[in-house]
Amino acid sequence: MLSLHHKILFPITTIIIMEVFISKMRRLKGIRKLILIEEAWKAIGKEGMAEYIKYLYKTVRKFFGEAIVVTQEVDDIIASPIVKESIINNADCKILLDQRKYMNKFDQIQALLGLTEKEKAQVLSINMANNPNRNYKEVWIGLGGVQSAVYATEVSAEEYFAYTTEETEKLELMRLADKLDGNMELAIKQLAENKRSK
Repeated sequence: MLSLHHKILFPITTIIIMEVFISKMRRLKGIRKLILIEEAWKAIGKEGMAEYIKYLYKTVRKFFGEAIVVTQEVDDIIASPIVKESIINNADCKILLDQRKYMNKFDQIQALLGLTEKEKAQVLSINMANNPNRNYKEVWIGLGGVQSAVYATEVSAEEYFAYTTEETEKLELMRLADKLDGNMELAIKQLAENKRSK
């Protein structure tokens, strides 16, 4: 199996995948397309990738498509000139989750993303005054400097257990699924029902 951390092969593999996407995108007329690059900073952070990513963003739009880049680390954004040159300047929609742990770096983030003082205040308000009687998280969405707001996102208990990354919850779900002969759907339903009955 190819290591995703291989210095030479990882960026090459990333380009091959993107090229396959672009080739298929050009053939599929009238169908919405999307490419999502998640946690691929080691690949797209290489010299020469800025122009390729810029090309990707501009080309995808012409073919009824969308390019999305995701990161969990704000340092990926701050440390890389590639991000500013090729991604931030071409992204009309920006979505930020809770940024409290980056408060001491947020002026850099604000400058990099071109956020107004109002938008900065919105972002830093995320999850600060949530209703304790409801289970939701907040998210900030900015649309090209035209509109921005903080939205609450709340999922059903079934959706929560299907996608949780919390290890103790995943282990509980796996143990229950094992007892149910591997029936993950039933395990999720039972865990969700238990949560609602508490």
